[in-house]
Order: sequence, then C-alpha cells, then structure tokens
Amino acid sequence: MTTVLVDYDSGNLHSAQKAFERMATEVGSGPVIVTSDADVVAKADRIVLPGDGAFPPCRGELFGRTALAQAIIEAVEIRAVPFFGICVGMQMLATTGHEYEPTAGFGWVPGDIRPIDAPDLKVPHMGWNDLVIDAPHPVLDGITSGEHAYFVHSYAMQVADPAHLLAHVDYGGPVAALVGRDNIVGAQFHPEKSQDAGLRMIGNFLRWTP
Repeated sequence: MTTVLVDYDSGNLHSAQKAFERMATEVGSGPVIVTSDADVVAKADRIVLPGDGAFPPCRGELFGRTALAQAIIEAVEIRAVPFFGICVGMQMLATTGHEYEPTAGFGWVPGDIRPIDAPDLKVPHMGWNDLVIDAPHPVLDGITSGEHAYFVHSYAMQVADPAHLLAHVDYGGPVAALVGRDNIVGAQFHPEKSQDAGLRMIGNFLRWTP
C-alpha cells in the first residue's frame, strides 16, 4: 500500500512527509512517497494533497500540471482512492474559491471558500484552537471535542451540505475544520503540526478503507 504526498510547488512538504512516514511505520501501511509524477499518483493507494498560500495560485500550480491533476481526479473519482486534503488542499475540495477572484475547485465537497468573518479577532486565524466534533468518521477515531489543532488561514470553507462538516472550531463563530464524504476528507488545519491529535488522524487515514 503506497501513500503519495503530491508535490506541486505549493507548500513545504518536509513536516508532512515526516509525520506521514512516522505514522505509516507505526500502523504498517507501507511506503510514503513525495512526488509530482502523474504515473506514480495514478497507481497510489492513498493520496494526500497539501497546500499553503492562496487558493488561486495553488489551484493554478496543480491544474497547470494537467497530467498530474487528471491522475488525482481519476484516482479519486474512478478508483475511489482515499484522499486527504490539507489546508489549501482541503479548500480545493470545494466548488469555488473566492480569494482574489472566483476560482473553481474539484467540487467534491460542494461549498464555497470565503473570508473568515471574525471582526473582533485577528485574521489570519493562526495558532491552536479546540476542535468540536460534528459527526463521527473513521479519521476521527480516538479524537474527542476539545482536542487541539494548529491553524494558519484567512479563508474557510462554507459547506453546502451540513452532513459534510465533520468538525469545526469557534473563531468569531463556527469555522469548518474537517470535512468529508465518501473516500474524501479534508482538514483546514495542519495535522502534521497538531501533535498527538494530528498524528492520530494521520494514522487513522492510513488505516482507513472507505
């Protein structure tokens, strides 16, 4: 079983690679590969899409690599490969991002990416916040409301279907933290930087069979 972290020049993959390698060894899920090779992605058993920065350039970097983007789409939509989007990788699950200009996402978790509306709080939302679990999911096994996750973002997903919201945090109101449907899950926070809770989520994902 091979887990692929997609490298498309849109984030520092070092910490994510180390966290996934650590948990892959712990749960015995097989090798973790960082790659931009569409052929490798097409054969992966699990796909992780990180992303740092703004939605439009991240989307542009990924979809500018046509074969790579298509390999991800076919793996997720046709082979039902488990997929984990992180930060902007999670935001790209949405229908449309509204950072700078309307930008299409994958559309796998219908909804929009909008600015965080927290007039009395600092934006970007940066640092630790308490998760509130909204729905059970295998990736959340062993994780309860009140556990901490590490965030760095100014935009957040507004899901069209509340059933797709797995966890949120309070930051001037509810802010989507974890979303998912079928073989797809996405975290607005950085599980690789979220200590024990984040590592548990990674381990759960590596064991997950949708």
